[in-house]
Amino acid sequence: MSTTQVTPDSRLLEGLNDPQRAAVTHAGAPLLVVAGAGSGKTRVLTRRIAWLIDERKAHPGSILAITFTNKAAAEMKERVEDLVGKRARIMWVSTFHSACVRILRKEIAGLDIGGGGFKSNFSIYDAADSKRLMTLVLRDLDLDPKRYQPSAVLHWVSDHKNELRDPDDAVKDAKNGFEEAYASAYVNYQRRLREANALDFDDLIMTTVQMFQAFPDIRENYRRRFRHVLVDEYQDTNHAQYSLIHQLCGQSLEEHDEALAGGAERVPPSELMVVGDADQSIYAFRGADIRNILDFEQDFPDARTILLEQNYRSTQTILNAANAVIGNNRGRTPKRLWSDAGDGERIVGFVADDGYDEARFVSEEIDRLVDEHGLRPADVAVFYRTNAQSRAFEEVFIRTGQPYKVVGGVRFYERREVRDALAYLRVLVNTADEVSLRRILNTPKRGIGERAEACVAALADRERVTFWEALVRAEEAPGLATRSLKNIQAFVGIIQELQSMVAADERPDVILESVLERSGYLAELEASDDPQDDTRVENLAELVAVAREFAEDPQPGPSADPAEVEAGTVAVGLGDFLERVALVADADQIPDSPDGDDSGVVTLMTLHTAKGLEFPVVFLTGLEDGVFPHQRSLGDQPELEEERRLAYVGLTRAQQRLHVSRALVRSAWGAPVHNPASRFLDELPVDLVDWRRTASAQTQWGRPDLSSGQGAPLGSPTATGRRNFSSAALRADAAAKAKPAREIPQLDPGDRVLHDSFGMGTVVSVEGAAEKAVASIDFGSEGVKRLLLRYAPVEKL
Repeated sequence: MSTTQVTPDSRLLEGLNDPQRAAVTHAGAPLLVVAGAGSGKTRVLTRRIAWLIDERKAHPGSILAITFTNKAAAEMKERVEDLVGKRARIMWVSTFHSACVRILRKEIAGLDIGGGGFKSNFSIYDAADSKRLMTLVLRDLDLDPKRYQPSAVLHWVSDHKNELRDPDDAVKDAKNGFEEAYASAYVNYQRRLREANALDFDDLIMTTVQMFQAFPDIRENYRRRFRHVLVDEYQDTNHAQYSLIHQLCGQSLEEHDEALAGGAERVPPSELMVVGDADQSIYAFRGADIRNILDFEQDFPDARTILLEQNYRSTQTILNAANAVIGNNRGRTPKRLWSDAGDGERIVGFVADDGYDEARFVSEEIDRLVDEHGLRPADVAVFYRTNAQSRAFEEVFIRTGQPYKVVGGVRFYERREVRDALAYLRVLVNTADEVSLRRILNTPKRGIGERAEACVAALADRERVTFWEALVRAEEAPGLATRSLKNIQAFVGIIQELQSMVAADERPDVILESVLERSGYLAELEASDDPQDDTRVENLAELVAVAREFAEDPQPGPSADPAEVEAGTVAVGLGDFLERVALVADADQIPDSPDGDDSGVVTLMTLHTAKGLEFPVVFLTGLEDGVFPHQRSLGDQPELEEERRLAYVGLTRAQQRLHVSRALVRSAWGAPVHNPASRFLDELPVDLVDWRRTASAQTQWGRPDLSSGQGAPLGSPTATGRRNFSSAALRADAAAKAKPAREIPQLDPGDRVLHDSFGMGTVVSVEGAAEKAVASIDFGSEGVKRLLLRYAPVEKL
């Protein structure tokens, strides 16, 4: 009796369609895989890596695979390990940031990059650390915090770093007094980072690119090492990330070759495969440049392109709707998603009276699907364009008892007590980290006040030493009270004692427990009568558990030497733990079912957060011009096309059932706003949508009565005292409560303005005139604000 032997060839290609097989087995020229939504791109990536190792005998250490989240990286590595075994562990499968951290840890010491002076144990500043440092910088520069908000300045700095523009470039190109102030803040921010031996997230990539450009011999070492480079979500790359890939895989690097040490030859480019979908490019506000994927064949003239159009997620009805909408964008690579899953259910449409009526419809429809079709709340997601839209859903869901979770709340690693504990650990690894050191200096309270801190800071400035070195020499600080000196010396003693544990290579979880004990932090929380402090203790216990899990996990940290990994001699240190924590992305955290109940909760989230996810049932809400597409995009073709891509992403998250809805009236600025139907609704084929209710069926102008499960939230008018949605009445009420009028600035789209609270912004559109003029202004990281110019503290630049 003969048996069929399964060869590696058939095993790795099993279950793939023809384009997927072509992508997996491709060799030679750069490859662009245009992977439509739900087309199995992760399977292609993992099978290709396994193919490289098994069939083309590539050493796992010669493979660099880049993803955008740690969760995706871990999943990919696990899948490859299932296919080829534990040798997959020495591959570099990581985010851009993690890969750059590994390179910089090895190379940065002693190099003149970014002003020089960095050591290999540099700290990584996250958004909160960066904001804290920028606040100090703006204070030192004596800039008005109302006019120069730290978040706005940081957004400006981040944009420059993503474009590989250093502080000197910013100073040189400043066009007015405000940009000169921003550039000065950038210069001082970078100086303070350097003094703290710290890099922020944008620095990780920019500094690596700068190093490759300034030291081509180092670049060539990594080109020689990484012979196979794979990049996921290529449409989401910014200029700095694109430049990093080009340094590793580009063919035309002659401008840097003269600097090659000893006239060494340039290494031939690595084999590159990028996977992405221009139709899902929705992160321009983060610096993503869609041209990176659209121009791939220009950047790599000998490139090959493979289209993945078969969808394994959604019904054909949902795909036909998505194809119809995205087909209205210009200049895209033509493709049409198709599925062999059948047509499925028609799309359900609903026109609500207002936002609360829309939320009531969603809640009732979820109940119906649960009762009649056996679906679970966990199978359902509600998408909206902006976070503010969640309020109506939350209020109605609370009233109707619908279990829900809003994705986007305070994340575990952003909680105060967790950040405090991590700050202690970071100081133990890097005492030059002034932001972390100042955070814990008097946390918990230990009698070191602001005056004492200022005395130490003055000593550090006078002696040109770090803040930590000044703490050690605190007795030299002029004006420091005796009691404060003793408290500082006690604090220094605690830190030095804990540092000895780090020097002895103690496990991260053991060090963390000692920190919480010796610092008095845990004792203060346990002695508190505040019930919230009980939760904080639980969060710290969870952090210790995370550290213990890390210590016991044989997987190496991001900076581990691959040779040591292969030999099984990797030491798990505190620095590795901090690195992993610092690189955890917010998007990696999706709500789990509460209390082990597998029925779960309905997920509420913005469309941007929904990318990469899928749900059996999706409600796409707020489909009105001015809401979605967003107001700022209506007069801007590129932004409108990005909004349409966002709609395409939302539509293609649905697996079985899709609902679309809009409201005839929404409350904004204390008055009702009547937005027309979204143009994206008009682009849906009419035969695909079953309209449960249309605009002609509108029955009321006030909010419905929620006392029977349909009415207004607590504090809102009820059926017995319904509020009149009269524009005149509401505007009169708003005017009575408004601040005194001020001179109204004359603004036009494109004007640059300064707001007392939001910082610098660009006028997107202006509606009305004189006292009724309302401007939509894009304040970058603060978002687009609609401001009544009669009262808004806006100054035209």
